[in-house]
Amino acid sequence: MCPDWASDGAREIWARLAPELEKRKVLTTWDVDAFLILCEALARYRNATALVNGSALLVQGGSGLMKNPALQVQAEAERTFLTYAARFGLTPSDRQSIKVEVGGDQDHQGGPGRLLS
Repeated sequence: MCPDWASDGAREIWARLAPELEKRKVLTTWDVDAFLILCEALARYRNATALVNGSALLVQGGSGLMKNPALQVQAEAERTFLTYAARFGLTPSDRQSIKVEVGGDQDHQGGPGRLLS
């Protein structure tokens, strides 16, 4: 469940991504804080991208033209998102390395319980 202190943008992203990750047991209650960082980073990236798209790449600063500060926010949010996206297998190459236990009963034929019987 998305924490109640999440931003509206992060809640929207959570609602879109979390159900499938929970179903695949990639997102558990232990992962809520890390997943919220991912959602907040993507929300921040979206906001910064909207600012960049609505203005110029160079803006007037105290000593003349300077790079739009929204570009820095956008780049930082992108780096954070990609770091956490990898942890949750949200890119094609990262999905190959995600290994989660799918199935409930460990004591069936293939589970570790078979070694103890």
